[in-house]
Amino acid sequence: MRYDRTVQLDTDFATAVARTRDALAEQGFGILTEIDVAATLKAKLDHDMEDYVILGACNPSLAHRALDTDRSIGLLLPCNVVVRRDGDHTAVQVLDPNTMIALTELDALRPVAEEATRRLDATLTSLTTPGTSN
Repeated sequence: MRYDRTVQLDTDFATAVARTRDALAEQGFGILTEIDVAATLKAKLDHDMEDYVILGACNPSLAHRALDTDRSIGLLLPCNVVVRRDGDHTAVQVLDPNTMIALTELDALRPVAEEATRRLDATLTSLTTPGTSN
């Protein structure tokens, strides 16, 4: 089972991160956290890796609806957005919201997953469409 939704961008890493932030904001997601994985691994383990950041994105309305259905769903909310160097490209990845339904088997989460999918797909599409989210 695939659990990600991914697009590849022909842009530098810093630009991809900035465009991803903007595209998420356009879909009602705020960035609550940012983890620079590459910098953390370098500082803690002296390990070099490609640029890799995890943006903790949240749409409060969707999170509220999902949590009202199942308090443990916070473990599966599609909040992490990964932006990482992938060869000559930059990959932007989100968790497929349908994973919440597949793992919990809670049909009550379907409307939340559908809306989250629509918003996250719109985010990813805007990143690959010229002239948007610049």
